[in-house]
Amino acid sequence: MNPLKAVMQQAVAGMGLESRRITVAAENISNVDTPGYQKKLLAMQPQIGGADSFAAMKEILDETPGERDYQPSHPMADQDGYVTMSNVSLVMEMADMREANRTYEANLNAFQQARSMYSSLLDILRR
Repeated sequence: MNPLKAVMQQAVAGMGLESRRITVAAENISNVDTPGYQKKLLAMQPQIGGADSFAAMKEILDETPGERDYQPSHPMADQDGYVTMSNVSLVMEMADMREANRTYEANLNAFQQARSMYSSLLDILRR
């Protein structure tokens, strides 16, 4: 297999993964104040070989219980008057999103570099 093509395929697979991480983090951030919301996590299952080595990804729910807040008049309050809030940490989600964004950019740079090298190789072969 062409090594430059393999690099480009890996970069595309990485960009797809990071795009999904950004989507999951955005969903978590948008529900940070939703009572009872459970944080979504992206579980990656590496596979051996191929350009799609992280193709098997699934979303799972974080089972960590959210903070309980005493609001007896809230419609979602239990019999004791407590509402279970979401278990999402805004600071952690913003950090995860920033990391995913930077990793996406790194994959994009790797793709562009491989494309540039491939183009240079074709220019040399045309001479």
